Amino acid sequence: SRTPRQRGQARQCRLRKPTGPDTAMLIHDLLSPERISFDVHAGSKKRLLEIISDELAANSDQLSQREIFESLIARERLGSTGLGEGVAIPHGRVKGTQGVEAAFFKLAKPMPFEAADGKPVDILFALAVPEDCGEDHLKLLAHIAELFAEPGFLDQLRATEKPSQLLKLLAGTGK
Repeated sequence: SRTPRQRGQARQCRLRKPTGPDTAMLIHDLLSPERISFDVHAGSKKRLLEIISDELAANSDQLSQREIFESLIARERLGSTGLGEGVAIPHGRVKGTQGVEAAFFKLAKPMPFEAADGKPVDILFALAVPEDCGEDHLKLLAHIAELFAEPGFLDQLRATEKPSQLLKLLAGTGK
């Protein structure tokens, strides 16, 4: 169930600089424990993107699941958002929204995602951003990718079993 704070409150496109003390605030602004899903089952990449779209649209009065899904599919056609090492950052630009929606997923079983290294994906950080969210969108993607590149970080994420603990890890406020 969603809390009133989350319903319809997309995060603004303008982002804080994702370094130093603001790093924790950046992730906390984007995610809440309710936007973190564990043990997600999907039979295909397409079905997984549908699940992601459902979650990203769930808290927004401005976004539809279909618009988000079409945006994610269009982005994947340009090239996989699979980074490698079992991680993907599916993302898309969506018309008619002013804020960023984010969700985190751990899959029950790794699945093919056409990642650069060919490894199946089990960790996904998904984003829907406003169509005009240019440079800030790219900075956000870079920041998230840097988090996943830290030595040992993925092992910690995979070992975490509670959304609140995972959020602390992502925000850099807990181990």
